[in-house]
Amino acid sequence: MIERTAESLLYASRWLLAPIYLGLSLGLIILGIKFFQEIFHVLPMLISMKETEVVLLILSLVDIALVGGLLVMVMLSGYENFVSSIDIEEGKEKLSWLGKLDSGSLKQKVAASIVAISSIHLLKAFMNASQIDNDKLMWYVIIHMTFVLSALGMAFVDRMNQH
Repeated sequence: MIERTAESLLYASRWLLAPIYLGLSLGLIILGIKFFQEIFHVLPMLISMKETEVVLLILSLVDIALVGGLLVMVMLSGYENFVSSIDIEEGKEKLSWLGKLDSGSLKQKVAASIVAISSIHLLKAFMNASQIDNDKLMWYVIIHMTFVLSALGMAFVDRMNQH
């Protein structure tokens, strides 16, 4: 009796994650606001901008888009994996990966997204290399390589667990 009650409470406690995943959607709104704020800020100066400044702007926008995609992936698959399955009405559009990402796959996708975001930041730093200290650039590369090695390590461990 006590065991069954404790197990029911533990199982029901997964719903405590639902507001957290809902909160991530607010983060997505914030990213959208920052994305368009960046565009509206630059529009008046677009004609006079140098090519490298335009490339840096586009890299910033891509960075925001990658973070947004990461948020959607974590929000939806996390909810579906840990809280409840998402029921989509018949005939409505459903993301092909929804329901197929387990926690291991999600972890790998998050790691790959972090590496991609870090790559963009590193590329932006290299495009401004003349204005950044060499020590700082070295730390950017070291941190980026740490993300890459961590992602490879997680992929290796997941692959070993599958066998």
